[in-house]
Amino acid sequence: MPRLPQQPTRSPPPPKAGVKASTHALLLDTAMALIRQDGHVPSVAEVAVRSGVSRATAYRYFPSRSALITAVMDASLGPAVRSFESTTEDPRQRLHELFVTTFPRFAEFEPQMRAAAQLSLEQWALERAGLLEEEPYRRGHRVRILEHALQPLAGRLPSAVFRRLHQALSVVYGIEPHVILKDIWGLDNRSVERVALWMANALLSAALHEAQGSLEQPVPDATKKVATSAIKQGAAARKTSKVQAAPARRFKPPAA
Repeated sequence: MPRLPQQPTRSPPPPKAGVKASTHALLLDTAMALIRQDGHVPSVAEVAVRSGVSRATAYRYFPSRSALITAVMDASLGPAVRSFESTTEDPRQRLHELFVTTFPRFAEFEPQMRAAAQLSLEQWALERAGLLEEEPYRRGHRVRILEHALQPLAGRLPSAVFRRLHQALSVVYGIEPHVILKDIWGLDNRSVERVALWMANALLSAALHEAQGSLEQPVPDATKKVATSAIKQGAAARKTSKVQAAPARRFKPPAA
């Protein structure tokens, strides 16, 4: 996985059985419902009250909103997205599989994904102002997911082109296309998926075209100019040497 400035936030594994597991599930289900209803990440205290659990107990499971939204996102996206795998070696087909498999999940849990993006932006502003009092929620799991989707191109594309394609696809894969295409253009979920896949295909085609051009290694303009200048200088030198080597004509007096 490429090295990122901050690694994505990960949650500890939930309890597997017993009272702890049921309490964890109750708090998580309540948080999911509140986000779907209100559209933002609730405080841990609010989740505790709505769940009928003491605040001290709730904070033992989720010490911050960051920990809470991390667990919400893990439950929302789950193996269908976070553990996506494909066996095809066709890069375009693999990208297609990724988008058609995971975008319906994005649509199903759109409120939770929007809330996560909202919390990340809020914490970014608080952190810049020196007012952030909880560990920040870091996004970025898409980097690993897209890395798997692009695996057939590893070694086929120049490293700079591969990295640029990876970064560009990170812009069109996730909740961002839903926010822009729904809020501004009024598209439905299926149309969002189609436009996002069209962008992904266009980016892939651009990367393959750029890689093909770099493999052909066309002569740079500066090199062409130097070569043209050298040819002209050589031609001028040959012309001068011919003039110098030409025999002098003998003067013939006019006939009487």
